[in-house]
Amino acid sequence: MMDVALDFGKIIIADLILSGDNALIIGMAAAGLAPELRKKAILYGMVIAAVLRIVFAIVATKLLGIPGILFVGGLLLFWVCWRLFVEIREGTDAHAAEALEDANDPEAGYTGPPRRTMASALISITIADVSMSLDNVLAVAAIADGDTTMLVFGLGLAIVLMAFAATLIMKLLTSYPWISWVGLIVLVYVAVEMFYRGVVDIETGVGPMLGLMEGWPTGKGHH
Repeated sequence: MMDVALDFGKIIIADLILSGDNALIIGMAAAGLAPELRKKAILYGMVIAAVLRIVFAIVATKLLGIPGILFVGGLLLFWVCWRLFVEIREGTDAHAAEALEDANDPEAGYTGPPRRTMASALISITIADVSMSLDNVLAVAAIADGDTTMLVFGLGLAIVLMAFAATLIMKLLTSYPWISWVGLIVLVYVAVEMFYRGVVDIETGVGPMLGLMEGWPTGKGHH
């Protein structure tokens, strides 16, 4: 029971800090548009991010059983952790809060002739959404480890946080930077665990696959 509660806690923290990234990209892309187009761009950006998370989640659950994929996933998560570390040090959350507020305020941000079209804003939002959604799904799938309820909860929460509380989360992370650091520690732990399983797991680890070691079961129920 305690393990389950801890896993849900990890998912909530991962969602909090990873949905912030998405909010920044969407807010900044929208801020360069004419004021009347900004809200539409933010809405479309959120919808694209939500759809991508669902698609990636379906793919991730199928992929995680493939030999070697946990190893690659672990490496990808380490890269996400590094990016997050750089962002926390640069105070990205404060910029994200400002970008979202500017984008939502017709009087704020850029109000001259539109510097970009809706199409170009949506292209940059979509490219960013692909990367962010993959990060988010990877982290949640690694923590859920085959538990569908947990996976659905994690992705549902990420989508709700982005859609309804992005600015609030940014302000929270700006006011209390320690939340971001706790989140980073949780993600590093998840990455290490995923990488470890990717090396030693008897079914999917690269160690047994390459004949370097016997390997042993590492999924839930084998801890």
